[in-house]
Order: sequence, then structure tokens, then C-alpha cells
Amino acid sequence: MRVLVTGGAGFIGSHIVTALEERGHEPVVYDIHDDPACDVRDAAAVGRALAGVDAVCHQAAMVGLGTGFADAPEYVSRNDLGTAVLLTAMADAGVRRLVLAGSMVVYGEGRYTCARHGVVRPGPRAVADLDAGRFEPRCPECGAELSPGLVAEDAPVDPRNVYATTKLAQEHLAAAWARVTDGEAVSLRYHNVYGPGMPRNTPYAGVASFFRSALARGEAPRVFEDGCQRRDFVHVRDVAAANLAALEAGSPTGALVAYNTGSGDPHTVGEMAHALAAAYGGPEPVVTGEYRLGDVRHITADSSRLRAESGWKAEVGFEDGMREFARAE
Repeated sequence: MRVLVTGGAGFIGSHIVTALEERGHEPVVYDIHDDPACDVRDAAAVGRALAGVDAVCHQAAMVGLGTGFADAPEYVSRNDLGTAVLLTAMADAGVRRLVLAGSMVVYGEGRYTCARHGVVRPGPRAVADLDAGRFEPRCPECGAELSPGLVAEDAPVDPRNVYATTKLAQEHLAAAWARVTDGEAVSLRYHNVYGPGMPRNTPYAGVASFFRSALARGEAPRVFEDGCQRRDFVHVRDVAAANLAALEAGSPTGALVAYNTGSGDPHTVGEMAHALAAAYGGPEPVVTGEYRLGDVRHITADSSRLRAESGWKAEVGFEDGMREFARAE
């Protein structure tokens, strides 16, 4: 299979390229950082890149929460306009198979249960609560403590920042493309991806990268809130394998199918910081109580659907993965 990988020189994309090569496929790398002419917003360039292609892995995106709402036009341009241009070119070229880099951020907060009211959806956390160190969402009905759980793909979407909104828009565009072209579209809703090749020292990098960069400078990782926020940290090689599984398994035509893509082994941000520090040899993390508006408290995945329908499963354990990542280039 000849596969165009947008963002193929980037963190996740480069691992997908390697996985494709190892399975005997032919990846075609399309990445603006590799070649300034390779912009997914350039219809002519995308059209040329699609020549002879059987499928597309669309990884190119502006990622992370960014530095404020001033980034909104750039996020929308790179993520949503770029996806629209790519899908239009795919329709023209007769390419009918797409795997999209989705994100768990489309859900907003994770799944919560109230002992009295069952499954509830707390609203965005109030600044006054965050300033006072009250980080846990409360039941919107009675104000009681909530128990976090795993989010399934049928959970309502509730994007709570610009990046999340653009990732959901990408899915809607892909769904519309699939309906019009009778194409196959899969969105892999990545959870917190980490591993070798992760970007450093950028406001758009993930928390694992921030912690490792601090350790490399001899500084203690700074853990926001109280460090108890739950995430699903999934290794980049497992994410690359999920893309390969989605490509090879195929999907129903005329619709978009979304799959959570996580390790299935949730940990807190504090646990991740301690694991990295231990693997690196210190210093120990510092819990700061700081917060970022737009961050959610707990978001962890139920990835059983992807395992059941494609045979994929995460292979890299948390401790092993963090040890490797601590010393990765």
C-alpha cells in the first residue's frame, strides 16, 4: 500500500513512516518542516503528492493548548483549512481511505459518576475554585464529590479550548468527505502520546516533554495543580501501530469511525513526573498548585473498541516507556 503521511517528519508521523516501512508498505512523507513547499493548505502541492497513493494518514497539525486565544486563526488555518484542502484533493484524486490523527481533547472533561445522580457532566472549572486549590469537579446537581471513570467513544463531545475545537472540526470534515465520496475515514483519538522524538522547549509540547526538558537542565519538573489529575500516557510506537492497524483493517464506507487510542493504564501527572525523575536520576518533582485555564481534570480512555475491531493493543508498559523516554534523544 502506498500511503501519504502528512506530518510524516514529525513526532508521531515519523514513527508511522517507520511502522509502514517495516510492514512492507510505501510511505510518502509530506511535511512542511521537511520541505516548506509541503503545506497541506496548498491544493496544488497536495494534489501532486497524492499521485499513485492508496491511503492517507493525516498527522499534520498544530498541536497543544498554545499560548492563548490569539493563536486561534493559526490553529484553524493549519488544522481545519488544511484538512479541508487535503480532503478536497483526495476526492479529486480518487483516494478513498483516510486515517486521521484525532484527539481525546474533543471530550472535554472525562467521565464522572455521582453516588446520587449517576453519570454527570460537570461544566468548566471556575477560576475561583482553581485559585483556591479546589481542582476536582463537583456534581452539577448536588455539589458532591465525583468518581472519575473511562470515556467511551459514544460520550458527548465538549471541546474546551481552541485546539480541541479544531480537532473536532477535523472529524466533522472527514465525516462529510466520507459521506460524499463513499470513502473510509477513521479518527484515532490519541490520548497523551510520549516517546522518542517528542518535541522539546515549545509551548505546544506535551507535559511529558516539559518534564524531561526540565530534568535535562538539572531542574525539578514543575507539576501543576496537585499532581493528581489522571491521564492515559500511550507510547508513540503503540500509536504508530494503531495507525497501521486502522489502515490495514479498513472501515465501513460512507462514514467516520472514531476510536480511542490509549494504553488502558491510567496514571496521574504526578506519577508520570516521579517515574521520569527516577529514571533520569532526579531531581524530584515539585507540585506548584498552578493551573492553566482550558486544562481538564481527568480524561482517560476506554480503548476496547479499537482492540476488538482491529486486533491492536498497546505493548509498551508505563514504567518501561518512561525509562526509555527519560534518556531518549
